[in-house]
Amino acid sequence: MSLSGGEIAGLIAAGAFLMLVVVLAVPILRLRHTVDQATEALKQVNERTGPMLDNVNLTVDNVNTALGQFQTSLDGVNVQLARVDVMTQHVSAATANVANLVNVATSAAANPLVKAAAFTYGVRKATNKRKAADEDQAVRDELRARKRTRRG
Repeated sequence: MSLSGGEIAGLIAAGAFLMLVVVLAVPILRLRHTVDQATEALKQVNERTGPMLDNVNLTVDNVNTALGQFQTSLDGVNVQLARVDVMTQHVSAATANVANLVNVATSAAANPLVKAAAFTYGVRKATNKRKAADEDQAVRDELRARKRTRRG
């Protein structure tokens, strides 16, 4: 059995291919073990961190709820500040009106005619009180005199 050149080349190629498969099979088998270990490690990490991730999700939900409540509070504060601003404007207008009224009263009190009218009113009122007091005294005196005449 003699082999031709083409057959020998085919045998050499088949042997080289077999060597290539054997050489590549060893790292592939080792790689398979590495992938299996990595998969196992990921499972362990997932088992350990699964509850922690649930806690993180719960914490994030709580933070989002708190931020929503904070935003609602800020909206309420903004509404109240707008009301305070309106009140401040009204107080400012009232203060300006009072200042104008004080100016009018001051200028009126400083006017000589107003002073003369006020003095005249005061004199008239004092005179009326004096007259009323004199009349009251006269009535009292009259009543006392009548009591004396009845007794005596």
